[in-house]
Amino acid sequence: MIFENTGLVGLKSELALMDEIAEKTGFIRWQWEYTRATYDYKIEDKDTNSDYYLRMNTRAVQGKLEKPDTVLEIEAVYLGKATFPHGLEYETPIPTKILNAANQKIQQFKAALEA
Repeated sequence: MIFENTGLVGLKSELALMDEIAEKTGFIRWQWEYTRATYDYKIEDKDTNSDYYLRMNTRAVQGKLEKPDTVLEIEAVYLGKATFPHGLEYETPIPTKILNAANQKIQQFKAALEA
């Protein structure tokens, strides 16, 4: 599920600040290469014993990821259900409580990035 109108897409930040905000808000930079980074936030559904990941894709618009002053731009924000062994499933219906938790986390991250 792709989130529209989050206010995050297009926001830019230096890598060091993005990593700091991600850590404070519970996101982890998992996948990265020289020009792209993915930040994930895990949401657990204890009722169904399922895990969901809120994911933000970023791209370096200035520099490369090994430098803290590299500027990243958020490209997309989406949510998927973890499936073994395939990764994330994006077509599965998402429970309302998971969507609410994801929206709260998006707003928390956005507020921290804009502060």
